[in-house]
Amino acid sequence: QVQLAESGGGSVQAGDSLRLSCAPSDGTFTWFHMSWFRQSAGKEREFIAAINWRGDKKYYSDSVKGRFTISRDHAAKTTVYLQMASLKPEDTGVYYCAAAHSFTSKSCTEDPEYDYFGQGNQVTVPS
Repeated sequence: QVQLAESGGGSVQAGDSLRLSCAPSDGTFTWFHMSWFRQSAGKEREFIAAINWRGDKKYYSDSVKGRFTISRDHAAKTTVYLQMASLKPEDTGVYYCAAAHSFTSKSCTEDPEYDYFGQGNQVTVPS
């Protein structure tokens, strides 16, 4: 069964940086568009960032634009990264990696567009 495995989460201080990784279980995801979502306590899962399969188009939510960077490494079974800088308490939540066969610049923000989600990885930024 194809899986996405997130890693790199933890508890950091406000203003710190952290990098999340998403490693597919095999090379199946080479042609998939990949994204990160976040779910904070008591809230619905929200879109954070997306990258197309070639890696030349990236999309970000307004809440993280300029602070977070999504990237992918095709040489490493299409591992996808989320580099997070200047972290804030409101960035606290469970971060999910997701894969989609296709999406547009608008639909990439929507849960139903995705075919696979990882198990999630906790990031905590205490206030």
